[in-house]
Amino acid sequence: MLVDLLQTTTRDGIRLDGMLQKPVHVDASVWPMDGLCCIHGTGGNFYTSTLFDDVAAFCLEKGCAVLRVNTRGHDGISNAITAKGGRRLGAAYEVVDECRHDVAAWVTYLTERIGPRVGLVGHSLGAVKCLYASAHETALQAACDIGISPPRLSYSWFCSNPERAEFLETYSQAESLMQSGQPTALLDVTLPLPFVITAAGFAEKYGPDERYNFLRFLNGIRCPVLVTLGAVEVADNPAFRGAPEALAELGQRPRNLSVSIIPGANHIYANVRSDLLVQLDKWLCGLVK
Repeated sequence: MLVDLLQTTTRDGIRLDGMLQKPVHVDASVWPMDGLCCIHGTGGNFYTSTLFDDVAAFCLEKGCAVLRVNTRGHDGISNAITAKGGRRLGAAYEVVDECRHDVAAWVTYLTERIGPRVGLVGHSLGAVKCLYASAHETALQAACDIGISPPRLSYSWFCSNPERAEFLETYSQAESLMQSGQPTALLDVTLPLPFVITAAGFAEKYGPDERYNFLRFLNGIRCPVLVTLGAVEVADNPAFRGAPEALAELGQRPRNLSVSIIPGANHIYANVRSDLLVQLDKWLCGLVK
């Protein structure tokens, strides 16, 4: 299938890459969406996700355009192009809060080229980024948010789990490095997933203020929201363990929030992607046109 490779520049000067796919044989989307923007997870990028391969193919069948994009946190370590020269970024060096600039740039891009009804689909940390941007960017005009397996980035939650000692050991290492004047020193992290991140980045992402705990800002999202979780990842990973119960117990649960637990699904929904797609289709078809 032909794709349009493209670039955009964020308002703070970071150049990002992506690709746009448009439906060929369908005149209009069966969903109340002109296009969906897919945001990758930790260390991912716009072209390697097999999950988004399937999501994109399904969207195109439904007559909905798909924009798959990089955020500044793409790949493990990357060199970003800016007006001031190169800047080291990627999952190891990103500040999650800056995803607001990335998401806003891509939503604007897709809206200008496809139409006003643009939704966000994020996987893993990409799901957190979509939800975070929608809650904190008042001018963002996303028509919906689909968060596929957002991890609960909660210091208090990790400290209450059996993996507490491993988590606190890493956090202590991050604090020690920052106190010794080495905030950009790299840590080889294993929990909640294996990746490399700076000491300052780990503390900012997983610290006690829980800035990126999506449960804390769901109420600030105005558009319809769907959160999906895999039953297997909920059982196996502390970043997802207890999330269904926490979502059900949210005080004044947002009326615009829907939650779907997919039986047999791990973090990439291997072997059960058709079940995930059925849930996405059902939810999107239920949105008011």
